[in-house]
Amino acid sequence: MPEVKFFDVIDDSLLKFAVIMARCGDGWLFCRHKQRTTWEIPGGHRETGEAIDDTARRELFEETGAVEFELSRIGAYGVCSGDEITYGMLYFADVQTLGELPPEMEIGEITVLKQLPENLTYPFIQPALYRKTAEFLQ
Repeated sequence: MPEVKFFDVIDDSLLKFAVIMARCGDGWLFCRHKQRTTWEIPGGHRETGEAIDDTARRELFEETGAVEFELSRIGAYGVCSGDEITYGMLYFADVQTLGELPPEMEIGEITVLKQLPENLTYPFIQPALYRKTAEFLQ
């Protein structure tokens, strides 16, 4: 089972993902991939040469349609599976305006919920990111 660890400092070159806990109104934005029935926190892979903050902005738009938002870094995390660790940056976004989902992207729908849904795409990772965000907002 994967384990999630958080880091105060990490080399930027290790960051492969940006994940964004996005608040919209009085709930949290979750997205569903067109080929899945499960929900996930918006986020995705960093492109070659892309700044990780730009990855977060791009992924938030592509996966939720968010066009007006304030973005804050929460911190780096690592998903440990066996001897391998994959690193990402966790963000908080306060979304003021949602536009249309880009139709060419992989997201089928979004929803706003008060808490994590039960049917998560990454059930061993997403709850830890959700809890870390709650700590950040206290």
